[in-house]
Amino acid sequence: MLLECLVREGVECIFGYPGGVTLPLYDAMYDNPIRHVLVRHEENACFAAQGYARATGKVGVACATSGPGATNLVTGLVDAMMDSIPLVALTGQVPTKLIGSDAFQEADTFGITRSCTKHNYLVKNIHELPEVIHEAFYIASTGRPGPVLVDVTKDVFQGQVHYTPVTSIHLPGYKVHADGHTGQIRRAAQMMWEAQRPYVYAGGGIIHAGAHQELRELVEILDAPCVNTLMGLGAMPSNHPNFVSMPGMHGSYAANMGMYNADLLIALGVRFDDRVTGRLAAFAPHAKVIHVDIDPAEIGKIRNADLPIVGDVRRVLQKLNPVLRELEPSMAARNSASRRAWWSQIRAWKEEHPLTPATSSTEIKPQHAVAEIDRLTRGEAIVTSDVGQHQMWSAQFIRFNHPRLWINSGGLGSMGFGLPAAIGAQFACPEKTVVSIVGDGGFQMSVPELATIASHGLPIKIIVLNNGYLGMVRQWQELFYNNRLCSVTLDSFPDAEKLAGAYGFKGRTIEHVHELRPALEEAFAENGPYLLNIRVSPTENVYPMVPAGGAINEMVLAQPQPVAVP
Repeated sequence: MLLECLVREGVECIFGYPGGVTLPLYDAMYDNPIRHVLVRHEENACFAAQGYARATGKVGVACATSGPGATNLVTGLVDAMMDSIPLVALTGQVPTKLIGSDAFQEADTFGITRSCTKHNYLVKNIHELPEVIHEAFYIASTGRPGPVLVDVTKDVFQGQVHYTPVTSIHLPGYKVHADGHTGQIRRAAQMMWEAQRPYVYAGGGIIHAGAHQELRELVEILDAPCVNTLMGLGAMPSNHPNFVSMPGMHGSYAANMGMYNADLLIALGVRFDDRVTGRLAAFAPHAKVIHVDIDPAEIGKIRNADLPIVGDVRRVLQKLNPVLRELEPSMAARNSASRRAWWSQIRAWKEEHPLTPATSSTEIKPQHAVAEIDRLTRGEAIVTSDVGQHQMWSAQFIRFNHPRLWINSGGLGSMGFGLPAAIGAQFACPEKTVVSIVGDGGFQMSVPELATIASHGLPIKIIVLNNGYLGMVRQWQELFYNNRLCSVTLDSFPDAEKLAGAYGFKGRTIEHVHELRPALEEAFAENGPYLLNIRVSPTENVYPMVPAGGAINEMVLAQPQPVAVP
């Protein structure tokens, strides 16, 4: 019954790990067309399901047994919640009569996951199961997407009943306001034409809503500069002349100065994350704010909106863009001189402090390595990452000319995310090149998934930027804790060639600049998986950087130089 519901929801792939309570489900799965991918850790099942969901826009599915199986999903659920990823997690629970008795592998999965899911269920009645499964998919994929957990007791898994298909979803307490207020949309268009220094601030909501074409149309009608957040990269093509770059703590000088000096911030599918705003009191101090978001709880939560619009950003832009065109003949000329000056200033900021990858003749700079990956992928590959320095360098120097190519852990910042997310993305898009750029720290948190990659022959290119440290932590200790480096050194990294060879595929380690380009070309030419361990400069830092508590216009642009003592 459960599998029939999944088939009717269009599920083709489940990432999971079986256990005693879920054996009835796995027995039914034996003869079912849905593909099950056996990961090597339940947390990675959640990360892989996220990779699948983000590469396709479909709901990802993860499965785990009761007790430790379910609790191992929690980090992945929080990650999906923070990044608004549609996910349904199926977990097993001990028999109904044993709940609360501290039975073998019992955990209060329902209680544990209440705060880290969009909604969750405990199914103790088999007649409720079909309705619950369809509701779970509906809730996960509508409104602001998110994870939904369905905990099923073993007696329900073992039960038998006549199956009646569910033909409708009825959730009186769950309302999605998708279209946006027509009057507010018209006022927003008026404000956009009246602004002298408009700035489009677009985030992951654009990608979730499939609104990238509408975003591009808006930007071109207004001829406004546009930035994409870390989660929104690819929503606007990186090669588009109106695209500035990523703003925030490690955003470009031009992107942040534009945010600071704008007089109108057009915020689309964003939540004003602290990594973007910096010190909130100094964020975009001259700007009025138009905020479009599907989640009414986000409107005004961080920054008050002068004009709020609750709705699906794609539907709102589909109504807004024609109004902008309608008003254009009468209003476009009003601030044309100011708009030209605004663009001149944006270009001057880009030229003054460009994002340029560092190079060296003596050691491999991580920025150089990422730029070489960009040269090979040409803005067309799916790239996954963990969290940290390599994530920021990837966001800075890899072009994403389409949505759903950049998959990283943004809100939660989960180490170990990149490799299993790449597995999910590769299953979702077998025809695409998938690159997992990871640090030596995060990679070692998900090493067991090399077995999953090898088992299925997934042609993922695993690029380890190995600096021998927990790089971002080391950077903060260096800059803000008097270089008192404590518990950040990573030694005893495995031999990449032997490690990959143990799983039956190719790998190597490089440490010289002249090896970089041919090694990457060899990795990308390989038909199967490849593990490339690149030993990069150990103490390289990510710049620009807005220090914690700083305003976004108070960037540290390069390594601070020691002051010469006379």
